[in-house]
Amino acid sequence: MAVKIQIVFYSLYGHVYQMAEAVADGVRQVDGVEVSLNQVPELMSEDAIEKAGATAARASFAHIPQAAPEQLAEADAVIFGTPTRFGNMCAQMRNFLDQTGQLWFAGALAGKVGSVFTSTGTQHGGQETTLTSFHTTLLHHGMVIVGVPYTNQGLLNMNEITGGTPYGASTLAGGDGSRQPSANELSIARFQGEHVARIASRLVAD
Repeated sequence: MAVKIQIVFYSLYGHVYQMAEAVADGVRQVDGVEVSLNQVPELMSEDAIEKAGATAARASFAHIPQAAPEQLAEADAVIFGTPTRFGNMCAQMRNFLDQTGQLWFAGALAGKVGSVFTSTGTQHGGQETTLTSFHTTLLHHGMVIVGVPYTNQGLLNMNEITGGTPYGASTLAGGDGSRQPSANELSIARFQGEHVARIASRLVAD
């Protein structure tokens, strides 16, 4: 039986989506693993999205199906992706997680692997607070949290401004959102996907 890994994300300008695809690439490096990408439902109106200048960007990943909270129970591991909003997860992701009460009550996610990656507008925009505060919800569900160990050399890169934390992969979008995920950031995201897949496979085997 294949190990099932879900990547559940929200993206407005496409940065988190690009990271999600990199995470998925990493997952696919592990034999016997299936991966699916799903995005949480949008809460903003189309008019608000247009005013934010995100219409074209969102069209690039409109083909990704929407996530449903109950589907999380089918996974052996869930890797969540969210942009940072003032040092916290975005409202869309919070709303999605707030609908998982029945899963929590049933213990449906207990023992499954949980992991998180993020994007911020600036270098010190709250990447680590977003990731670690997200972990609180996963701990309430009894999930086994997996981050990015320093065996990944991308975390030690001092030659450029780059995202990447031991709590999860991350990227910097720039103040105006024009900066795209760098090669180093995408490599860390791929590492995270593969790392989660290997750990989930071992847990399922046990």
